[in-house]
Order: sequence, then structure tokens, then C-alpha cells
Amino acid sequence: MIKIFSHYLHRRTLLQVFFDLGLVVATVVLSILWQVNDLAAGAAVAVACAFLLATGMLAINSGLGFYQRVHNRSVGQSRARAVLSLSLTLMLAYGIFRLLPLTLSDKKLFAFSVVASIVIVLVHRVYAAHSTSQSMVRQRILVFGTGTRAKLVGRSLKKADPNVDLVGYFAGPNEAVTEVSAWGVLTPDKSLTDIVVDEQVDEIVVALAERRGGSMPLRELLDCKLHGVRVVDIATHFEKTLGQIRLDSVNPGWLIFGDGFNQGMLRTLVKRLFDIVFATVLIIVSAPVMLLTGILILLESGGPILYLQERVGLNGRLFSVVKFRSMRTDAEKDGKPVWAAAQDDRVTRVGRIIRKLRIDELPQLITVLNGDMSLVGPRPERPFFVDKLTQEIPYYSVRLSVKPGLTGWAQVRYHYGATMEDSAEKLQYDLYYVKNHTWFLDLVVLFETVGVVLTGKGAQ
Repeated sequence: MIKIFSHYLHRRTLLQVFFDLGLVVATVVLSILWQVNDLAAGAAVAVACAFLLATGMLAINSGLGFYQRVHNRSVGQSRARAVLSLSLTLMLAYGIFRLLPLTLSDKKLFAFSVVASIVIVLVHRVYAAHSTSQSMVRQRILVFGTGTRAKLVGRSLKKADPNVDLVGYFAGPNEAVTEVSAWGVLTPDKSLTDIVVDEQVDEIVVALAERRGGSMPLRELLDCKLHGVRVVDIATHFEKTLGQIRLDSVNPGWLIFGDGFNQGMLRTLVKRLFDIVFATVLIIVSAPVMLLTGILILLESGGPILYLQERVGLNGRLFSVVKFRSMRTDAEKDGKPVWAAAQDDRVTRVGRIIRKLRIDELPQLITVLNGDMSLVGPRPERPFFVDKLTQEIPYYSVRLSVKPGLTGWAQVRYHYGATMEDSAEKLQYDLYYVKNHTWFLDLVVLFETVGVVLTGKGAQ
């Protein structure tokens, strides 16, 4: 894993992204420069168009899940997504190059080159998604511990990262109970340092239930680190592997003395400018869709088209969120707040469609412009639920230290939460965002939001 702007990315993911971007950019630039006389003017236009197309293609592929380390798609499903990506990318390419301020001598050759590069990228994406991981990007990880925490780490490694070889579990000196499978426990006849060298371990995850009273062989762990082996605690492991701060493995000291949680004036200013620019553009682009949605709501169930609802924002301040009405007007006739559920019978026919496509969220762009929300951040909750969740879930109030968002890390990583357990699970992703939020992570979330909209994942 590589940490870029406080966000963890796998080496293989970066290689895939660089390959895709490099191929498309190189093809477009060379195809244009091959046919123009003024190289200076042609180069500027070629590079601008190439990066527009490559970035758009990256957003589409990212949204469709082609850069995820783990997925449960079949080859047929990946091919279908590749066809969808090809269609969307070609429409984007047509729009970009239709406005190209250059006269090309052979437009057919240029179009063939661009289409061929896109097809090669998508064929490679399908192949890479289902091929056996290459040894050059695989990691060998040893779990230090054999208890419940170690078992949890081993399960997460097998599920979350196919590029990892789990070497095994090394029992701590004071561990009496073994929760992991006996076949995975490494021999106690060798020292930790000897096993690390013999097994060519790249990383050690310390997952001991008890770390006091001589349970931690600090000298041996230091020797391993001096041999170039990474040594991480269980909280850091889950942070970089799953993109979450797990409530069952974190403590206040780790949150206080670790890195992250940097708000800062510059970060706040850049994020605010980013919100204003993108919200304005999205409002203009989505205006026809919002107009049509309003008409359909009126035709089905009459007014009102919009509804206002009180939510909790930055530092616990209350504000009103505005959305398209997707439920009956008597959805909460008894006045008691109720979480939306799957197949909720309070949702109208139009409401079910606009929820699936996330169109009901579009009016919140107004809330982003007035500063109560951001494009990216934790989901804003109602005061009734915030009071309840703050009392029952540790660290829940931490998510209120940043502005709530139209989309967020938890929204793209976890389905819609409708229970206390769901809220605790989503909080772990929200804590990761609050700790590591940067403009780069915001872009990652926006790219993945494209996929949520295209596939309807997590809608209620």
C-alpha cells in the first residue's frame, strides 16, 4: 500500500491508472501532432484534449469498479461494464473532439487511433480484474497474535486484498487461547526474526489482545523493522486495508497522537472554492433533469415538489436540507422520525426512480452553495438520530467536526444504513474520512459516486 495525500492506494491500482492514462494521452497527443503543421499550437490543444478524455475515462472506469482490489463480478458482468464504459467514453470523446479547434488531414485515422486505445484499455481492465495476481506486486504478511483480533485480521486480509499472501500467525508469549486455525500457526521453535527472514515477510500486523506484561517482544519487532519489514498495529492495518477506523481496534491515544485530523484554514478555503465551482456547474448541467423531475412529481401526487428537513451539520449546528419529495406527504404522520428501509411502501413510484438514480439529492446543491453542506462529507443526519447515536456509539460526534456532504466515503463504501449496526459500520468509514480528508480523497469519492449512480448501488 502507498499513502498518497493521506489516502492509501494499492501499488497495483496505481500501475493500472498510470497505464490507462498514459496509453490514452500518448495516443491522442501523437495522433494530433502527426497531422498538424503548427506543432506549438497543436501540442497545447492535444495535451488539453488528451487529459480531458483520459480523466473522464478514469472517472467512468473508477465508478464502474475497474480499479477496486476486490469484487464479486463474473467475467460476463465485467464485459458488460466494459461495454457501458466504452459507450460513455466514446460519447465523451465525441463531445471533446467535436470542439477541437484544429483541422486534421485524416480524421478517420485519428478516430480509429482514439477508439483503439480506449478498447485496449478496457480489454486490459477486464483481463486484469480476473487474472491471477503477479508475484511482483504481491505482499507477504505475518500476523503477530493468535486470538480473536488476529483472526479478524486474517479474515480481512483474505477478503479485502487478493494480492496478499498470509504467511501465518505467530503466537504472543502470553497468549493462552488460540482462535485461528491450527494449520496457520507458525512453529514456536524459531524466533520471530528468524521466521520473518526465512519466509521473506514484507509486513507484520500486531494483533495482540493484551500488549502489557511482556506480551510485546519489542526488541524482536525492532530487529524486524531494521531488516526493512513494516510493522503496523491493528488499527493502522484496518485503516489502510479497509479504508476505515474500526471501533473495536482503536483507542483515544491512537486518535490523539497519530497523524491526521488536520482541518486547517487553507484546506477549508480550497474545499469551499471547490464546492462553489462544482456545485454551480452541476446545477447548470442538471437543470433540465430537475425540471422534469418536478413535473413528474406534480403529475403523480401533486405538491409539494420539494421538502425541507432539519439536519445536524458542522459542530452540531442545525440547518435545513432540501430534496425532491420521494415519499407520500403522510410518510411520518405520527410525527416520529423513521429510517427509510428497503422496499419502503411510503415511497412513490417517481420517488423510487429518483432515489435509485440519486436525483432526489440534486436540490441539495443549493445547500452546498450556501455553505451548510459540502460536496463530499459524512451524511447529514436528523437531530433525533444524532442524539440517539451519540449516546450509544463511541466517537460518533467526531463526524460532526467537518461539514456534511452530498456524497461521502461511507456512502460509496457501504449500503444505506437503516439500523444502529449500520450506523456504527458507516461511522468507521466516516472516521477514516475525517482523519484523512484531502482534496485527493474528495476526488476519489466523486469518481466512485459516478459508479454508485450508474449501478444504483445502495439506494433505498
